[in-house]
Amino acid sequence: MTKIPNILRKLEGTSVYDTLLSIESSYERIESEQNDWYKKSNFNCPSGCGSCCHGFEPDIIEGEALYMAAWLLENQEFTARKIAQGEFPFQHEDGTCRLFNINSPFHCSVYGGRAFICRLFGASSFRSRTGEKVWRPCKFYPEEYLSKHTPPLQKRQYSESETEFVIGAVPPLMSDMTGNASSSSNGETFLIHEILPQMIQRLLWLIDMNDNGNDNPNGTPSPAAA
Repeated sequence: MTKIPNILRKLEGTSVYDTLLSIESSYERIESEQNDWYKKSNFNCPSGCGSCCHGFEPDIIEGEALYMAAWLLENQEFTARKIAQGEFPFQHEDGTCRLFNINSPFHCSVYGGRAFICRLFGASSFRSRTGEKVWRPCKFYPEEYLSKHTPPLQKRQYSESETEFVIGAVPPLMSDMTGNASSSSNGETFLIHEILPQMIQRLLWLIDMNDNGNDNPNGTPSPAAA
């Protein structure tokens, strides 16, 4: 079930509709495979950590920004409209993402619309230089957290077979999770604060154009907005 039903309904027939569905499908796949990984491995981030967010702002492709914009308009419209004007809810002097809420136990204020890197960090595998599937524990995991694992874990790279042995499963491969979305873009990325206001403005304009078309007196929708 989509997490942005109202926004999708308002954008049906526009140029961004399929992009939003594609990004959401990729996010749903990540969630499904990670849930399977968490269930088999019983290996989760320490509660309330958020260390990976400090001093870091993701750079994202346009599709991710469009989905984040749609999620905000669906779930936090007031905040979305403020961001569209360049007013982000949080300001951090150390370069931390402007959507990071230090006072929330979940930290990310757009958790349901967060980007690929935020979903995959610490819970995905990757290809080594030799093409082998490998996994490395998050660099922010406390040493005592890793040492209590059975068997104890180290902050090093584990091969696929090692990961299977020490964890019981291998997390989803990052390139598999992001491949389709990345291939549909030109590879250009933008910091969230640079692109998100533009994408919210774009969606609001498209919604307005679609609404105007749906209000035609003869009941015939106008051509989809470009």
